[in-house]
Amino acid sequence: MWKRCGATALAKGLVIAAPRSGSGKTVVTLGLLAALRQRGTVVAPAKTGPDYIDPTYLSRAALRDAVNLDPWAMPAERLRELASLQATGADLLVVEGVMGLFDGAADNTGSTADLAAGLGLPVILAVDAERQSQSVAALIAGFARWRSDVRVAGVILNRVASTRHERMLAEAVAQTGLPLLGALPRDPDMALPERHLGLVLPGEIDGFDLFLSAAAQSVGDYVDLDALLRLASPTPEASEAGEPLPPLGQHIAIARDAAFAFLYPHLLDGWRAQGATLSFFSPLADEAPDASADAIFLPGGYPELHGPQLAAASRFKSGLAAARDRGALIYGECGGFMVLGEAIVDKTGAAYPMAGLLPVTTRIDRPKRVLGYRRLIQSGDLPWPGHLMGHEFHYSFARQTRLPPLFAATDARGEALPPMGAVIGRVMGSYAHVIDRA
Repeated sequence: MWKRCGATALAKGLVIAAPRSGSGKTVVTLGLLAALRQRGTVVAPAKTGPDYIDPTYLSRAALRDAVNLDPWAMPAERLRELASLQATGADLLVVEGVMGLFDGAADNTGSTADLAAGLGLPVILAVDAERQSQSVAALIAGFARWRSDVRVAGVILNRVASTRHERMLAEAVAQTGLPLLGALPRDPDMALPERHLGLVLPGEIDGFDLFLSAAAQSVGDYVDLDALLRLASPTPEASEAGEPLPPLGQHIAIARDAAFAFLYPHLLDGWRAQGATLSFFSPLADEAPDASADAIFLPGGYPELHGPQLAAASRFKSGLAAARDRGALIYGECGGFMVLGEAIVDKTGAAYPMAGLLPVTTRIDRPKRVLGYRRLIQSGDLPWPGHLMGHEFHYSFARQTRLPPLFAATDARGEALPPMGAVIGRVMGSYAHVIDRA
């Protein structure tokens, strides 16, 4: 489908996983990417699952755009294609896992382990060693033996308290037969700030480059990078994956700034490959979408953190209204859906007027987390197949008048959910982030 440019050599690859969330997996991966890059290794980053935020960190560390590899929402052929494209011309493909190694969707599929098995890549297990010593061996051995199709090839210990602690841990790991690649000391400064949808975006963190340098220094000092590189396996060649989702239009104007930051690179690349023109604009800077665009895409992000700026963005809102009046397709996902509505009520209870193209008010002052994969059947004018795969993650909720929904939906288990979103003419949106065709 997509053609490679330049070098055709494929990087070897490996997966960085952990027994659970909160093990320091992201910091370890960032340190590895930055340390390897500083040695002259060309590293290609990827993230397991539907995460939007971690890929921005991985991209900063690698100085190369990250890609999402979603083993629940993408067919196996798409995963191999995207991994192969990402690995082209690099020395090492580094895939950061999601949650614990074997944690997946509610139907028990889509885990980091599933991705590693499907791509044939070895797993490096990043283990939080805080508050344990010899018991770490049982933990590691259990993960290494749980699935015969998943090869745990090495271990990196994190948050090690002292030299004595490291020695006890190393003796325990030796009993598993797996190589201990490194032991990173406990450092309270090696933590990233979080908010309601995950990590704070790196562009909003003062001193992020200093943090990244410190992570690279720690990994370079305490991890055997040569041994890690020797464990990598060839990335599989791409197979025919079928067509990606068609573009929303021939010229798609896409909102992109701190309020609209959640975009899947594989969608944009697929649209460009099919001949669509993409232009970008910033609602926070009160920019209107290009007047020649026949489709406008408002992706997800954090509009609830920018209520005053969006409420005052008169050129942006009048540009959306003009696009509606000329018959352009206007599509919003999650945060974009919120902005298409009449108002957003932030966590303080303050209401900010939005575009008013859909009779929807969204509130985050009484947060309730909604999270999970979705199977979607669309009923709007989206130029996509009827059956789609997507994901939902938000703390706001929508109040709307009775309108035709955009999607019928089930969860990952196939259990029916309430209809999602709203459609008025060619203006439509929902809380779902669409990932691929079913």
